[in-house]
Amino acid sequence: MTEKSNKSRGKIFGFFEKTLIPWKAFRKKFPLFSFILSRFFTMLVLLFLLGFSLFALMELAPGDIVDQMMSQQIMNSMNSDSKNISSSSKEDDSSFSEKQMENLRHEFGLDKPFYVQYFKWLKRVIVDHDLGTSLVSRAPVTFLIGSRIWNSVLLNLISLVFITIFSFLLGVYFSSKAGKPLDTAVTFFALFFHAFPGILLLILLQLFASVTNLFPVTAYPDFSFSQAKVKFTFSYMHHIFLPLLASFLGGFGGTMRMIRSTMLDQMGLPYIFALRARGISERRVYLNHAFRNTLNPYITGSANLLASLFSGSMVLEIIFSYPGIGRLMYEAVMQQDINLVLANSMFISALVLVGMIISDILLAFVDPRIRYGKEA
Repeated sequence: MTEKSNKSRGKIFGFFEKTLIPWKAFRKKFPLFSFILSRFFTMLVLLFLLGFSLFALMELAPGDIVDQMMSQQIMNSMNSDSKNISSSSKEDDSSFSEKQMENLRHEFGLDKPFYVQYFKWLKRVIVDHDLGTSLVSRAPVTFLIGSRIWNSVLLNLISLVFITIFSFLLGVYFSSKAGKPLDTAVTFFALFFHAFPGILLLILLQLFASVTNLFPVTAYPDFSFSQAKVKFTFSYMHHIFLPLLASFLGGFGGTMRMIRSTMLDQMGLPYIFALRARGISERRVYLNHAFRNTLNPYITGSANLLASLFSGSMVLEIIFSYPGIGRLMYEAVMQQDINLVLANSMFISALVLVGMIISDILLAFVDPRIRYGKEA
């Protein structure tokens, strides 16, 4: 029995070894390209597990979208009907409602187990390239996401650009003024806003807008870009100033402190003393040598920063009535619209994972010491 098991194990290990030999050779020849392929494969596996988990969680939630639809219909009928209704008509309405619910569950596919629903959805997405339709509005999910996603991407990218520029400028500058009163004050306020609750900051800014009337309480103009492009651009900048300020203050504190501390660590390393001993100017030491080494931790953390901006934008979009993907996600979860919830989650997760892959590739180009695919 042991000989057969040893032979079977040997065959399995031999199969895996034969399979991995071409991959190892390819990885040795093209280390960066093989790393990108492995990260894309990992991204696909993570997206698959995420979708499966979402379907399972929606299955565990009490009730479903059919219950909400029918309860809303019953409430409307109760408000419209007169109070004097016979008991027989009530029973007919009850049986009719139950039959309707069964038909709707069968139409939406909710009468099947969640894993069957998930694999049917996955097959439709991969084969037909169709994300399905919203169970509430009956509109295509692709249209609903496409009409909102670019608003969120634009807002978060603007916030990321401002956070990056000001974090590097102030972080590098105050690393040369370490210990001075201005550096202490700026570091304190950066830490304060980094730890300040984001939802409370958004509410305070909206109260400020409503009291002073200097800024709108909503974050989006009441007319479209096609109606007046120039006017929409300036109006959009005016509307998103306060939400953008809240997003900036939340991400700026941690990023600026990270860059400042990294610069201080670099300035204390032996190679900096060697550069100064050779007579190289302090400006070149800061910008040409120490500054380049601060790019590594920022590039590594930029994907996490972008993910935190997207996750925090849902609260921002709800409070300031911004028509973005976060607000759409909130409405879909509250209505238990499984097609819209799944498509939103997968899309945002794919954006974050692609951002992580891009950050790893940029890190490989910025730091020549990094060689993917080689053993440490």
